[in-house]
Amino acid sequence: MRVVRTIADLRALLRPLREQGHRIGFVPTMGFLHEGHGALIRQSAARCDVTVVSIFVNPTQFGPGEDLATYPRDLERDQNLCLDAGATVLFLPEVGEIYPTAFQTHIEPGRMAETLCGAYRPGHFRGVATVVAKFFSIVQPDLAFFGQKDFQQTAVIRRMARDLNLPVDVVVVPTIRDTDGLALSSRNTYLDPETRSRALGLSKGLQAAKAAFDAGERSTVALLDIARAPMASADSIQYLDLVDAQTLEPLEGQVNRTVALCVAAFLGTTRLIDNIMLTPPAGAL
Repeated sequence: MRVVRTIADLRALLRPLREQGHRIGFVPTMGFLHEGHGALIRQSAARCDVTVVSIFVNPTQFGPGEDLATYPRDLERDQNLCLDAGATVLFLPEVGEIYPTAFQTHIEPGRMAETLCGAYRPGHFRGVATVVAKFFSIVQPDLAFFGQKDFQQTAVIRRMARDLNLPVDVVVVPTIRDTDGLALSSRNTYLDPETRSRALGLSKGLQAAKAAFDAGERSTVALLDIARAPMASADSIQYLDLVDAQTLEPLEGQVNRTVALCVAAFLGTTRLIDNIMLTPPAGAL
């Protein structure tokens, strides 16, 4: 696995590989990697000739009072996970490499970035879209891999790639969960045993709603109530919404198309997100 730290070195490394017809996969991360990231890297390694993994804690997607300074970091462990999962290139840029002095050009992702997390983290998806667009320009991947746990992020990035005619296929990989059902997240390290136990209410609520949906429940009110009950173990629910899987617009009344049931909640001072897809049988759509 090659480790590079500058855009010039990365482009010099990838250019001949691209010219030789190698398929390039890309997995952007903020580090402190876990098995969810490992799944993305393995998917890329299986489908591409070259897999580039970036580790970059992007300052423009953190708001005031958020955990930019304390975001967990463990580069040695990250390098080992990348190597074991099949990465061929690890890109480790400094902030000044990605955002040069007087940087002032940003991507505004629009309405899809204003719901769910966007309603509570203004500017977050502006930062996400901008840095991902820059990485797409730098790496020029054929495929880019993202996890479904960050459902809104994947939707925003897919829309950006489509709207800007970016020549990359965005691949969404199912959420990886711990054996008890908790969605893997770098921020899980903030949880002590007691708060981690209570955090399980999020996945339990989502699964309860899916079980009811699979049994025939279609009322949005009923499904949200079913999901909300186990989530009472959280200290607070920031949002719990059923949204159209394509537009992210809130859904009311009856579920008659594929939707995402999305939650953000606080366990102590730790904010966690999770989601699950609800898809009616083909004949019922």
